[in-house]
Amino acid sequence: MNDDDQVPSLRIDQLKVLSPLGRGALGVVFLVQSKASDGELLALKAISRALIESKVKKKDSDATGCEYKRILFEQEALRRFQHPLLPKLRGVLSTENVVGYAIDYCPGRDLNYLRNKQTEKIFSDEFIRFYAAELVLALEYLHGLGIVYRDLKPENVMIQANGHLMLVDFDLSTQLSPKPLSGSPATTVTPPPDSDPLTKRTNRFSNFYACCRPAISAKDSVHPADSVNSVVLSGELSKSNSFVGTEEYIAPEMIQGNGHDFAVDWWCLGVVLHEMLYGTTPFRGINRKETFYRILSKTPELVGEPTPLRDLIRRLLEKDPKRRIVVAEIKGHDFFKGIDWKKVVEISRPPFIPGRFDDDECMEGSKRIDVEDFVQEVFMVDHGVSSDVIENKNEPQISAKHFLVF
Repeated sequence: MNDDDQVPSLRIDQLKVLSPLGRGALGVVFLVQSKASDGELLALKAISRALIESKVKKKDSDATGCEYKRILFEQEALRRFQHPLLPKLRGVLSTENVVGYAIDYCPGRDLNYLRNKQTEKIFSDEFIRFYAAELVLALEYLHGLGIVYRDLKPENVMIQANGHLMLVDFDLSTQLSPKPLSGSPATTVTPPPDSDPLTKRTNRFSNFYACCRPAISAKDSVHPADSVNSVVLSGELSKSNSFVGTEEYIAPEMIQGNGHDFAVDWWCLGVVLHEMLYGTTPFRGINRKETFYRILSKTPELVGEPTPLRDLIRRLLEKDPKRRIVVAEIKGHDFFKGIDWKKVVEISRPPFIPGRFDDDECMEGSKRIDVEDFVQEVFMVDHGVSSDVIENKNEPQISAKHFLVF
């Protein structure tokens, strides 16, 4: 998207709300259809403004902008993406009760949904190879923009209408110094000249700023990581000390609090590949304490004969981030032998091609859904967060249950 491009403002009366798709800590995701002649389908994330304000009031004065900055960071990240495996910002919503944005709708839902459709609840090696390759490309691109994703899990990996993946939900992402791309033509997409996601583009979301907190301006817009204890080298963030994520996927270095960087995403990839192969995450305990103990001290059990996939998982789940396999080694690993990385995103027949409304999740003909009333009702009933949310005093609370199907 060029600097001159404008993100359109959305009006609820111009959208037909078809069904709720899921919920997070602050809002609900809806499947909506444009009332224009094209009838375009979008995923609309509507965030409760009242709930944001209630969280702000509970924080000290130094953290009052954190909720807004997190939302703005996510929206600005979406605006910057120029990659077929990442969403595009399709519009910004602002009403009296909710704020939010729309991205492309993915009818195939998420990897967990697809896995549960399998007879044995696990994927074949060929399925895993395709999805793993696309995850590698998406993470490599994000790292090239300086974005650490920090919440890779099956619920956040959606399947587009063409069968290719799409990473969604950047609530936990943060900005570090950009990681040089490996140079593969398939993944080297030039970032916009202004690589700072917030400080020079606040006018792009002037409507959104106005509906949130007018006191936020360009001069005090900072990365979400700036409000936590971060290591700063040469004026740029090289590591983050924030403690966030979904507990079964959290990397050891984050638990230890020694600072973390892009390597946490490769650890998460190892956990996801283990889950795709075996149907379970490798370190899950009976409670958070035991899960963290296992992450720090236990070697993952890779049951079965040695294979390239099991070796890749083992190397991704290396507890020392300095010894963990990096992107160039991942792409050259035997598990991906024979893959043409320049053509992965061009494959015309991925393993699974969803229908327009997979599993009848579109609820046309049901009673009309009012976005504002629905969001307010959801958060009037439940103001809590899920038990697998990781939080510290420097980070906003984040639900680990984004994009769950109702």
